[in-house]
Amino acid sequence: MKKEILPEFTEREIDRIIEMAWEDRTTFDAIKMQFGIKEQQVIELMRREMKESSFRMWRKRVQGRKTKHEAKRMYDVDDARFKCSRQKQITHNKISKRR
Repeated sequence: MKKEILPEFTEREIDRIIEMAWEDRTTFDAIKMQFGIKEQQVIELMRREMKESSFRMWRKRVQGRKTKHEAKRMYDVDDARFKCSRQKQITHNKISKRR
């Protein structure tokens, strides 16, 4: 199997990808839509950027988790979303506006 090369990301983008990967309700499809990387590339990035024990803990959590895979979900995306009243609208930018 040929290993795909990860695109170059800024430190801020890497932090956001890791944050999204840790969130239970954020699917790999959402990460792909926002950053253009597949599930396997997210896994490679997590393995590279995290401590080994943290990576193993994350991998154990997400493996087979229905909420991380759009196709396995039993409900509509809008039903699964929780939006905090303080959360800003995301406007199809590559990264949501955080300060």
